[in-house]
Amino acid sequence: MIASNRLRHARFRRTTIDFAAVNRVALPHLEPLCRRWLPGGRRIGAEWVCGNLRGEAGQSCKVNLRTGRWADFAAGQGGGDPVSLAAAVAGIGQAEAARNLARMLDIKVGGGW
Repeated sequence: MIASNRLRHARFRRTTIDFAAVNRVALPHLEPLCRRWLPGGRRIGAEWVCGNLRGEAGQSCKVNLRTGRWADFAAGQGGGDPVSLAAAVAGIGQAEAARNLARMLDIKVGGGW
């Protein structure tokens, strides 16, 4: 009985996500990620500039392609890394965004997911 309880609990154990590792791997790929996530934008200097996270026209959203810092001035949103940008674009939590981004970049961090 005790062994079966351990197995049951092991299945539901949460793995720790190494957000720093996901961000570190994603940062060099940020421009192609922005092209995918924010297709209405364009590169201006070291920034990706686009309408906003909802896809509306203009230039209210900027992503620094070197640092990962971003802001959507129209929506009053911002963040400091690729994971937070992925979460904002998809409208999901940062843990789910980190897992999705890790899968997209074919990396394993935080317990082999």
